[in-house]
Amino acid sequence: MDETGRLPGAQILGSCAKPCWSRRFCTDNAPMLSTVSSAAPLAAIDIGSNSFRLELAQLHRGQYKRLEYLKETVRLGAGLDEQGLLTEEASQRGLACLARFAGHLKGVPPERVRAVATQTLREARNRDAFLRRAEKTLGFPIEVISGREEARLIYAGVARLQASEQPRLVIDIGGRSTEMILGQGRQPQLAESFQVGSVSLSLRFFPDGRFTPESFRAAQVAAGAELEEALSLFDRSRWREALGSSGTVGAVSQLLAANGITDGSITPAALRWCIQQCLAAGSMDKLKLPGLKDDRRAVVAGGLCILYTLLTHFDIAVLYPAKGALRQGVIFDLAERLEAERNAGRGDMRDHSVAALQQRYAVDRMQAERVRRLSLSLYKQLMPQAARELQRELGWAAAFMRSA
Repeated sequence: MDETGRLPGAQILGSCAKPCWSRRFCTDNAPMLSTVSSAAPLAAIDIGSNSFRLELAQLHRGQYKRLEYLKETVRLGAGLDEQGLLTEEASQRGLACLARFAGHLKGVPPERVRAVATQTLREARNRDAFLRRAEKTLGFPIEVISGREEARLIYAGVARLQASEQPRLVIDIGGRSTEMILGQGRQPQLAESFQVGSVSLSLRFFPDGRFTPESFRAAQVAAGAELEEALSLFDRSRWREALGSSGTVGAVSQLLAANGITDGSITPAALRWCIQQCLAAGSMDKLKLPGLKDDRRAVVAGGLCILYTLLTHFDIAVLYPAKGALRQGVIFDLAERLEAERNAGRGDMRDHSVAALQQRYAVDRMQAERVRRLSLSLYKQLMPQAARELQRELGWAAAFMRSA
């Protein structure tokens, strides 16, 4: 990757699921699809609590081809003040990054771009003000997705790029939230999000960058409290292998491999070694280890505490780094939406999610279908030119109703 973030060549990564109310469809009554070729690039923007990421890719005959990948450490999650407001300084960091991303999206049709924001903007009380500026800067709508939607998309990325039919547990530790998903094959069976992340835990227990045994113990107790309700949901009997997606897991995996502790897999013993290195250094500034990038030093302690809590509390002997992540899940999901739009009547992975939720909450499906049809009939009379995507989202929402 050069200084602009462009990859020197296309890279084949591998082969071959609560709908969101996107601003894109609330104000656009034009048909969603243009005449652009299905082989045109798809773009995903992940506006995370620690990092912002942009990925452009093509899907061709089941193969995922990355065309371009950019990542910037923005630390938006560190910019929430005590009142839950995003500070201007943090906002400016985010806007500057999005302006740079916008330059790489010129010429990409709007229907082939999806930008999603996660926990920091779920929390921020002034998120709407930031989103107005951010969308103007980026040039595309931004969806603030729910924690469960984030988890679903993470699993979609992992399941497609690292296929397996074994029951698996997928974990993603972000800046202000941690997602856990149980699934088999391409189908997620349980997806949850918990409000504990590497940025928020580091700010709370290591605010001055000092590492002490007391701060590590306190951080692990706090992480355990946040994850306590997950213990029965993600019981060891329900999965065969555990995978970790995205930033924190990837950073720790690289650290362990670079120091010859493991081959990149993460174990409780390996995490104890990492924590001991932090304590020996005494502070963030003095922590110098092969494989530890500068942009990870400020949040590594919080990430280690969450990882150690997960492995010990959930009986994970080995956590393997996964190939897929949220941004790839967004691209696969977007591709299926476009395919469903081209082939009217064909569903996408969101239909499977709705069906699973209906089953989970014992929804009367025959009544739900009657409510869905009535709702759509009334809506079409009021909005005859409404985009098909918005009609589908209304249909999914109506499908959860037990009676009318």
